[in-house]
Amino acid sequence: MSPSASNGPPRLAVVGNPGSRRVSLFQDAVAAAGLPEARTVPWVDVLRGGGAGFLAGETVRIESPGEDAEVDRLLRGADEPTRVEGSALWYARFTAAVREVARAAREAGAHLLDAPADIAVLFDKRLCHGVLDAAGVPVPASPTSGPAGAPVRGWDDVRDLMAAHRTPRVFVKPAHGSSASGVLAVETAGGGRIRAATSVERDPAGRLYNSLRVRRCTTEREIAAVVDALAPDGLHIERWLPKATLRGRAADLRVVVVAGRATHAVVRTSASPMTNLHLGGARGDLAEVRAAVEAAGGSWGEALAICERAAAAFPDTLCVGVDLLPLAGWRRFAVGEVNAFGDLLPRLTGLPGSSAEGLDTYAAQIAAVLERARNDRVSTTP
Repeated sequence: MSPSASNGPPRLAVVGNPGSRRVSLFQDAVAAAGLPEARTVPWVDVLRGGGAGFLAGETVRIESPGEDAEVDRLLRGADEPTRVEGSALWYARFTAAVREVARAAREAGAHLLDAPADIAVLFDKRLCHGVLDAAGVPVPASPTSGPAGAPVRGWDDVRDLMAAHRTPRVFVKPAHGSSASGVLAVETAGGGRIRAATSVERDPAGRLYNSLRVRRCTTEREIAAVVDALAPDGLHIERWLPKATLRGRAADLRVVVVAGRATHAVVRTSASPMTNLHLGGARGDLAEVRAAVEAAGGSWGEALAICERAAAAFPDTLCVGVDLLPLAGWRRFAVGEVNAFGDLLPRLTGLPGSSAEGLDTYAAQIAAVLERARNDRVSTTP
């Protein structure tokens, strides 16, 4: 992952979608550091078989393939980017493309900031949960964790696993989903009734679409139809832990970890079980969260340390975004997910006292790359 030692600054390349927000913000950080513009290798070229061309000694960032309709079509095999189904095909094609990028980089003598093996685990919630659990990171209990987790072939399996593990409230998640796509927050109600919250919409033909609102499903038949439609792509089940609340709203945090250190944090609050900002969540006050943790006798330092332990499970990847769940009472924390591309937080500057204070998430990563380059030069100086 380290850049090669040289007499000059690292030469950068990014595999991404030209003109996307992510690539633009990365290029802004590169320019702010006084470095030459990073070469952009378009995902569409990689996916069409054009290959990924790199130069010897280049430092290569693998960026998200999102926000491009043609790239999504090539990955998912569908022309409707809001469709939920197809995540298994997306995963297979994306991880294959990442391996191709790694092969080309290796043959050219370039160096990756993101490990293909890590990306493959991070985009399979079952595998990621198993890796975190094995590393001693607190995570919600899950019957589907790891390679040997229980299979989920449909709603009947979900019901059976909830009963067997005495978990009346669970999250059912597409194994390869992101941004809460296809997620259901399922809970039993009085009299054996079942209800769920989800952003999935089902059309008359039974096709599933993402929407920008969280709705309530109040019949088991409706919930079963959604789960059964999602199951062929793979499902992950987790215990629904009671989150702490901030001003009457459920709260969690996205914590960005760069080069092993927690550098940025944003609070997300919601009236629904999903705190994603695009689903109606809102940013909360980080100082208020820290005060709540300390007033409850908890440790903010330990909360950040949990995120760093989660990131340490993926040592060959420069940056990850950790979804940290503060449990009711603000004294304990668990990790919900670790995201390979969890750094899209425009205008958010680093935590006070951290190495990234005053820097956004992309600038913090460029600073880490430059620091490693300096260390490499020192270590190779006769």
